[in-house]
Amino acid sequence: MQSNSPQPSYKSKRGLKRIKNALIYSLSGLKIAYRFEAAFFTELWLCLVLVPFAFILGQTGFEVLFLIATLFLVLIAELLNSAVEAIADRISHDYDEYIKRAKDMGSAAVFLCLSLVAITWGYFLIKRFFL
Repeated sequence: MQSNSPQPSYKSKRGLKRIKNALIYSLSGLKIAYRFEAAFFTELWLCLVLVPFAFILGQTGFEVLFLIATLFLVLIAELLNSAVEAIADRISHDYDEYIKRAKDMGSAAVFLCLSLVAITWGYFLIKRFFL
């Protein structure tokens, strides 16, 4: 059921306009992360370097996809972590236990994704070249 109250102009549109806006906002977010977040910049370049090696390590299409998916998880976690940090820094630069927890948990998510990459890629390296 729709309300008769007008929506602000920045609210989501429907249909193709919504998809177009989502694409524009997403590309803007990637560009901002690339320019202003050193960790994202580094991890993106690491992923770009590793993607071709996924085709060497993976012996099936699924294995290649799995290796690349682990790299995407790192980028996704880093984007979410950066978003949490940006909001937290906007709220306050003073020490706050809850802000610290939020930032530390975001960092832990990135760490777990990087650990997953190391374990997964290590497994495929050993499987491909040593077994």
